[in-house]
Amino acid sequence: MRHIVVVGGGFAGLWSAVGAARKLAEAGVAPGTVHITLVERNDYHSIRVRNYEADLAPTIVPLDEVLKPIGVDRVEGELTGIDLDRQRVQVAMPGGGRELSYDRLVFALGSQLHRPDIPGLAEHTFDVDTYRGAMRLARHLERLRDWPDLPGRSTVLVVGAGLTGIETACEMRERLPPPQTGVPDPRRVILADAGAAIGSDMGEEARGVIVEALSALGVETRPGVAIAAIDAQGATLAHGERIAAATIVWCAGMRAHPLTAQLGVARDRFGRVPVDEFMRVEGVPHVFAAGDAAWWLTDGVHACVMSCQHARPMGRHAGHNAVAELLGLPMLPLAIDWYVTVLDLGPWGAVYTVGWDRQVIATRADAKRTKQTINRQRIYPPQSGKRADLLDAAAPLVQVPPEVLARR
Repeated sequence: MRHIVVVGGGFAGLWSAVGAARKLAEAGVAPGTVHITLVERNDYHSIRVRNYEADLAPTIVPLDEVLKPIGVDRVEGELTGIDLDRQRVQVAMPGGGRELSYDRLVFALGSQLHRPDIPGLAEHTFDVDTYRGAMRLARHLERLRDWPDLPGRSTVLVVGAGLTGIETACEMRERLPPPQTGVPDPRRVILADAGAAIGSDMGEEARGVIVEALSALGVETRPGVAIAAIDAQGATLAHGERIAAATIVWCAGMRAHPLTAQLGVARDRFGRVPVDEFMRVEGVPHVFAAGDAAWWLTDGVHACVMSCQHARPMGRHAGHNAVAELLGLPMLPLAIDWYVTVLDLGPWGAVYTVGWDRQVIATRADAKRTKQTINRQRIYPPQSGKRADLLDAAAPLVQVPPEVLARR
């Protein structure tokens, strides 16, 4: 029996596994001929892009609900090593280690929050990088209700004003304990970034919309500042200013999973490995990569971004092509000729941009409806549990851009 191993159960990994199962079915491969195994430390698929929301229950999809109907095995463990010469991976599991051999490997371990060596950062910050991290933040915010009224109790400092930091900051005020009747509202949300502008990658027009929304929501912005140290009572900036804050949420940058280093190829500044249009890791036989751990030029010019917008089609193609290469069948190249950004701006609404220059085409409630359609429907696997529905959803196609109900 030949074996395809997919490591990682995020957007790229899950869709790689389903895409591989779909291609086996399409090719009419007899059961027991090619086996697919997904290695993931959690027993769930996390809709990670929703971790800034207050209600996290809908963000968890049990992996077995997706994998069992399509005949994909699941190993609950964490990848610890890759032996490219022997074509084996090492997996740490609760009961001990395990080694899996592969004929084709799909590396889809995604990315991790970048945590620089700042005193106190590891001990005293929260994050929305993972479901567990987001739940820890949620429990902390609930416990604040019982805290004494000390300086910073009602202050949230969000560090990192990229997309995740902006979406997180826009939700924070409503998640803090409400003020008592007749008392001035003590709630304070500060969004800080080392860059010169908030949302610096969003383009001038979209940045204007973001600034308007943040102002309306009472979010203070602090561009051009660096964090020197963090403790249980707040943060000290590099120029000496002190911000008292009981809650510091770190959102300052992502890096590909460190085990990309074991693939032995030159990586980009985010730690990603280069792949070709078939999602094969360049220079590494029998290994594919997809999602945040990989980079390629989506349209021949622009590099893919670390988001589910690209991770999902990359995964579908990686799984499809891993099977095709294994069986000696033609592979399908991936090309994506469109790019959109739909940024959630909390109770204010959202902003929807198109193109790499991020032209704004919708804002407020119209953009918000599109964002909710994406986050709550479009990026989920089918919920029917039917094999046909799951395999159909993994077709190696590029979806059209999400619709917007009304333009400005």
